[in-house]
Amino acid sequence: MIGADLHVHTCYSHGRDTPAAMYEAALARGLTLVGFSEHSPRPPGFDYTHEYREHLTRHLPDYEREVLALKAAPRQGSNGTCSVLYGMEMDWLDGQEEFTREACKAHDFDYLLGSVHFVGHWGFDDGREAWEGLSQEECEAHYVAYFTAWEAMLRSGLFSIAAHPDLIKIFSIGQFRVWLDKPSSRVMLRRSLLALKQAGMSMEISSAGLRKACKEIYPAPQIMSLAAELGLSVSFASDAHRTDDVAGDFIRLAAYTRSFGFTRHVYFEKGRVRELVF
Repeated sequence: MIGADLHVHTCYSHGRDTPAAMYEAALARGLTLVGFSEHSPRPPGFDYTHEYREHLTRHLPDYEREVLALKAAPRQGSNGTCSVLYGMEMDWLDGQEEFTREACKAHDFDYLLGSVHFVGHWGFDDGREAWEGLSQEECEAHYVAYFTAWEAMLRSGLFSIAAHPDLIKIFSIGQFRVWLDKPSSRVMLRRSLLALKQAGMSMEISSAGLRKACKEIYPAPQIMSLAAELGLSVSFASDAHRTDDVAGDFIRLAAYTRSFGFTRHVYFEKGRVRELVF
């Protein structure tokens, strides 16, 4: 059983429910560890259609206060005490490394997720429309740009966990599978995963893709095979934005991960790596 969900959002970004409600869901699902990883505010110019920057910035003190209160008073669930970690999901943005470094130091986090949601200034996961009609070659150019940014994020040394590694496939799963099967793509991915290992990070395995247009776990089987070959550490996540998502599809996630030979997963607490069996 997977007992830890390390990617949980709240109503303080574009989620639906409060930290307290998300924690109740974690208790109800028998988790023994829940990591809150709310988004970090992005600078202007990196914008979504339905932008939540002002709401998030205004409520970050509430997020910190409420999560730390939950952390200070863990409660018993069906499988024992459910501990809380205080984290944040940081965007890696072109030309904004100093902004990101400052954001990483702004609070006393237990751990940090590193994510790429923007190729240049384009939030590529903002909607399907921008992907419609793109050729295979155009899609592949976006995949290369994404994994170039992803490798730079890994090499920055700022983060604990690489979130949803192949998020870029969200609206173009067929084209992405074609790209994955190319030798040059495997070379690029192997280099990136080696950078992840050298940084002492873990790779997130996330059920969120099952709820998205791609209908596939993050990351894809080809990436999982490379990760197993390289002996990477892994962490588990739902990327929950509402109570119904917490620990979502974790039975399926565990079976998927075991099929590649993984039997352990990790979490991070103030720079210390902890290992768990699942």
